[in-house]
Amino acid sequence: MRIDSFLKLVEIRTKIASMVPLMLGTVYAIYRFDTFNIKNFALLFISLLSFDMVTTAVNNYFDYKRAAKKQGYNYEEHNAIVRDKLGEPLVIMVILLLSCIAVLFGILLYINTNIIVLLVGVLSFAVGIAYSFGPLPISRMPLGEVVSGFFMGFVIVFLSVFVHIYDRDIVLFALEGQSILLRLNAVEVLSIFAFSIPAVCGIANIMLANNICDMEDDIENGRYTLPIYIGKQKALWLFEALYYIAFIDIILLVIFRIVPLTLLLVLLVFVPIKKNIGLFRKTQTKKDTFELAVKNFIIMCGSQLLLLAVSTIGFFVNLL
Repeated sequence: MRIDSFLKLVEIRTKIASMVPLMLGTVYAIYRFDTFNIKNFALLFISLLSFDMVTTAVNNYFDYKRAAKKQGYNYEEHNAIVRDKLGEPLVIMVILLLSCIAVLFGILLYINTNIIVLLVGVLSFAVGIAYSFGPLPISRMPLGEVVSGFFMGFVIVFLSVFVHIYDRDIVLFALEGQSILLRLNAVEVLSIFAFSIPAVCGIANIMLANNICDMEDDIENGRYTLPIYIGKQKALWLFEALYYIAFIDIILLVIFRIVPLTLLLVLLVFVPIKKNIGLFRKTQTKKDTFELAVKNFIIMCGSQLLLLAVSTIGFFVNLL
């Protein structure tokens, strides 16, 4: 398999949707807890990137296998298996290899932390597979936006914070006799969730934009996604509303002192994001305007990441 075919199969450009939450959680851990574990960060990075590529490759493989419509951009150009005439055994081998890498480094991360990482990792792995595999995959239901937003937006952020502070008991799971004890530091967990909301909204909107662009093809291919259930106009309204929720959340994060005052500068990017929303409202195609949702995610969460990273410079200066 050529490298460009592999990168297309795993849609490497979309991996920004998992790497940005990883970095957001990392800088949040440094800012709020004044700690950074480079080994755990590296293990999570490799496991997460590998598994993200697995889910994309599996999704493309089953889209190829289940496709009823075999003409058009989505089938002939967007799917690497068709475009590059990749053999099924080769694609399956790549999926299995990436899965083994993800599992191996996930186990190493668990060994280096605690059972919370294992439990969250197993749940995420199961959801990732269920997203594309099985008699009723999540990607063919009106739940794709909720699941992708929650797991990629919040769960990745949570894990990327937790691997640095696993020994501080913000989440504790233990067996006491015949009882299972689960204890949460509600303030810290809710703070992480609030911090992750822009990522949750941005990633959900990437999925939503994708499904809006694919509505006609999805109907022919038996994918009954959220836009098909609620209609295009309501889906476009939801697409816009999610960005407003993200910016309101930024303001609340500052008010409640979860993040520094400088993060209010994120509000400046509302102007280009609003422009992209307008462009997407006019035309919704995978080829021409889908990337606007990706750009909005990068602009919004990238600025959030950059501004918080600036606030952590003192941590690395002290290390020197």
